[in-house]
Amino acid sequence: MDQSKIRNVAIIAHVDHGKTTLVDQLLKQCGTFHEGEEVNERVMDSDNLERERGITILSKNTNVMYKGYRVNIVDTPGHADFGGQVERVLGTVDGVILVVDAFEGPMAQTRFVTQKALQMGLIPIVVVNKIDRDGCNPHGALDKVFDLFCELDATEEQLDFDKVFGSGRRGICKAEMEDPDGDFSILMDKIIERIPAPKGDPNADPLMQITSLEYSGFLGRLAVGRVQNGLFKPGLTVAQSTVDGKFKNVRLQKVLRYDGLSPQPVEEAGPGDIVLLAGFDNFDIGDTLSDPKNPVELPRIHIDPPTISMMFTVNTSPLAGKYGGKFMTGNQLQERLERAHMADPALLVEKADGASNFKVSGRGILHLTILVENMRRELYEFTIGSPQVIFKNDENGKLLEPVEEFKVEVPNEFSGACIQEIQQRKGEMTNMTTDENDRVTLEFNVPSRGLIGIRPRLLSLSKGYAISQSIFKGYEPYKGEIPARINGVLIAKEPGEAASYALSNLEDRGYLIIGPGAEVYPGMIVGEHNRDVDITVNVTKGKHLTNMRSKSADDMIQLTPYRRLTLEECVTFINEDECIEVTPEVLRLRKTELDPIKRKQLSKKPAEEE
Repeated sequence: MDQSKIRNVAIIAHVDHGKTTLVDQLLKQCGTFHEGEEVNERVMDSDNLERERGITILSKNTNVMYKGYRVNIVDTPGHADFGGQVERVLGTVDGVILVVDAFEGPMAQTRFVTQKALQMGLIPIVVVNKIDRDGCNPHGALDKVFDLFCELDATEEQLDFDKVFGSGRRGICKAEMEDPDGDFSILMDKIIERIPAPKGDPNADPLMQITSLEYSGFLGRLAVGRVQNGLFKPGLTVAQSTVDGKFKNVRLQKVLRYDGLSPQPVEEAGPGDIVLLAGFDNFDIGDTLSDPKNPVELPRIHIDPPTISMMFTVNTSPLAGKYGGKFMTGNQLQERLERAHMADPALLVEKADGASNFKVSGRGILHLTILVENMRRELYEFTIGSPQVIFKNDENGKLLEPVEEFKVEVPNEFSGACIQEIQQRKGEMTNMTTDENDRVTLEFNVPSRGLIGIRPRLLSLSKGYAISQSIFKGYEPYKGEIPARINGVLIAKEPGEAASYALSNLEDRGYLIIGPGAEVYPGMIVGEHNRDVDITVNVTKGKHLTNMRSKSADDMIQLTPYRRLTLEECVTFINEDECIEVTPEVLRLRKTELDPIKRKQLSKKPAEEE
């Protein structure tokens, strides 16, 4: 195909601003779906976790044909924890569609992805989305976008951006707010008009960089990237660069290109085409494919470093293997974690002390817990430790820690409690504004350590009204100690099943995180104590049998509903001497050391060393 008829564009935005719904409308507009075909909402969110949580986790490609042009569209994640996905794919496009909520305007992640796009010289088109939302201010949101572009040192060409107003949910789009409702052909016309055609010489040596991967049950792992020069055909031999700077020759089995939502084999692909290549034994994201006679290595893709790490180990619980776990050995755990790193270079995996201990580092709690949840669903069983912030030292040996820009929006009446909570976590306020609806926007610089577990806490303090977001700012000098969980925990003493009688007697000691009938073992955490010390309790104890015992009296035991912790809540709940037993069917909290005598000895050691 004539490369002047190709357009490559990525859709970027803050989480929940409507990127994936907008892609649905573009696919419908261009006739991707057959007449009468049943189409799900958010068709690009193909992963089960993405559909459940309503967020995009992996960047995905599709293309549409419009007026004789092939428009390749890349849907990117909106959450800051998956920024590594965005950084990789921006190199495959020539322009971006920046989606901004007409009510909220640009948010933290909007700034992050826009900065990356502008630095790479990409041409933006702004879509002010959700114009049908009550109380929205489309022109105010557009003004904020312009201010953001100025802050980020956009070029004259980038500042002269095109814009449209629309609603992805209702399928309406218009060039100006005063215009009658139209369809998304208005946006498609602007893409063809404003986004430049890809550059590259089809007669030059073949050249392409691998930016992501796909998996096919028939073809195995597929390398995804954009052809920069030359032609790629099935049977072509290319030189693949490796991480250590060497080259190896690879013969391509198949070349595929997206046709709508599914990749289809093609005879050749030229400059500007986003393709999937089969035939590799192994590859890393960032590898360059070039001519074997004149091998070239392009600069490897730079990805911002991780800020949070967690320890993954094999499950040593007395109940290991009883709750659906199929893959439980250290080798199986290592192989799965290495696969995760290949798919997402922003996840780093290192071997730690011990036979089957692995330190996994990522961009944030969500980044790591999505990996854990996916592994659970694949029937892996393992243990994870508490999240630890990754510290650094500067050239003078001074300790540095990651700091994030944290923004929270709450009704005015709750602002005092939220400010106090954030300042206790070493947050420094940088800005405070109040809008006409008496909602306060607070901006802080907070150490990443202080943000662990802060969101549920702010929701509790604000009766569910707090809206918070954060973005990595950089490394700054260590801010000092931040108090961890203040309360102790209730620890099971005996193995067996939890009894209603025993649990009812423990309710005044704190809140429980297990229900009657749950299987427990010594060292397992069954609840949070309402004081600052850990205590051992017997949750399997039943009522003594007497002549006066009546069955109806036992049935009258009324238990307060126990608190079911999600994976994210479990991760932010545990302290350093605790861990989470992850199985396909159930999550359990436990002490890392199950033996109470050894636990006591370990707790005394730091005091003696001091």
